Amino acid sequence: MSQIDAPHSVRPVSGQKQARSLKNASGAVFERLFGVVMSAIEVVINPIQRWIGIKRMAYLFLLPNMLIFSIFVLFPMALNFYYSLTGGTQLFPQDRPYVGTDNFETLFNCGNYLDPNSCVEDRFWRAVFNTAFFVTFQVGGMVLLALITALILNREIVGRGFFRSVFFYPVLLSPVVVALIWKWILQRYGLINAMLDQFGEQPVLFLLERDWATFWVIVVSIWAQMGFFMLILLAGLQSIPAVLYEAGQIDGANKWQSFRFITMPLLMPTMLVVLVLALIRAVQVFDQVYVLTGGGPGTATYYMVQYIFDTGFSNQIQRFGLASAASVTLGVVLLVFTLLQLYLGRRSDAA
Repeated sequence: MSQIDAPHSVRPVSGQKQARSLKNASGAVFERLFGVVMSAIEVVINPIQRWIGIKRMAYLFLLPNMLIFSIFVLFPMALNFYYSLTGGTQLFPQDRPYVGTDNFETLFNCGNYLDPNSCVEDRFWRAVFNTAFFVTFQVGGMVLLALITALILNREIVGRGFFRSVFFYPVLLSPVVVALIWKWILQRYGLINAMLDQFGEQPVLFLLERDWATFWVIVVSIWAQMGFFMLILLAGLQSIPAVLYEAGQIDGANKWQSFRFITMPLLMPTMLVVLVLALIRAVQVFDQVYVLTGGGPGTATYYMVQYIFDTGFSNQIQRFGLASAASVTLGVVLLVFTLLQLYLGRRSDAA
């Protein structure tokens, strides 16, 4: 039995040696390949480093990223600004006549800026007022709910990890998918009206009545985006040292005083980031509302980006210059609000 078993006892040892030798061989090949690559990089980098100096090498490594940024961001912005100064229906820039500020004058030609009916481009001003209303309630409601949710999920509760995932899950969905899901829920023969019918109630035309459509557009937007901002606020809450709350308890501070004098002051930098991001996303709302209501009923949910889209691409006469002027105006407004919020944030930090 020992003579028969001996060869079998040797095989695992030889297999391990073979695997070890194969691993060493592959490691040697990788090291040799890595050395060849590094040598090739040094051949290219060393002359450049001697030419421009070590301090300027950072710009060389930033160059690919800046090149991509210029092609896909800066160049389209410059081209869009040029289009805002041109007229006609031609697509290519060289075929478009220069009209100066005529497109901006058309947008801002109003008898009374508070009355869209007195404006030449009344749809633009309806979109402006609708967007301002949407941003006010959507950003305010979302930041408030995100803060409350983050405060709750920052506590030691049962299933905390599960609820964090549940609140963040809508963020992973496409805005079009979100709009289709809620459209199925809110439409005439949707889920909510089916439940109302079971209780003998009349169906409610949520997407065909002005007030209901405006309300549900805000609710759906908050539902879809709140998890993202909740996660940012939750990270800010977890960065606050627990020793500060312990010191507050020793000094006799209750929960409200701890929240007011410890949590909120230390959370303000994170809150400022949330406000800026939420404001930018709210002003740029388009695809979700476009699928859910199409801007209706009438112009109840007709916002700025949809006006730009319709003016440039959806009308029979495509007015690219006017659409570009509207987008430039929107970009300037966003820039002003962002700089204002950053200034207020720095001022509060200095205080």
